Amino acid sequence: MVTVTIPPTLRRFCGGEERVEVSPGTVADAIQQLHARYNGIRDRLLDDKGQVRGSVLVFVNQEDIRFLQNRDTPLVEGDEVSIIPAYAGG
Repeated sequence: MVTVTIPPTLRRFCGGEERVEVSPGTVADAIQQLHARYNGIRDRLLDDKGQVRGSVLVFVNQEDIRFLQNRDTPLVEGDEVSIIPAYAGG
């Protein structure tokens, strides 16, 4: 399984879960699996074009998917995905 860490700001969409397990595949597959379980989460993660929102950072094993293959980044057994809201300001 692949472990997805849910940030506090999105846990209300995931039944309060801090960590959720999904099957291996790609980051896009993981988001789809989250959506199938927790309706509404996908809209918080993806824009209208199906791309990860600019206000959300996704890391696979501590590597930013923007520097990997974005949504097509492969996930294998044991990987850890972290979803982090990007904050702006100063």
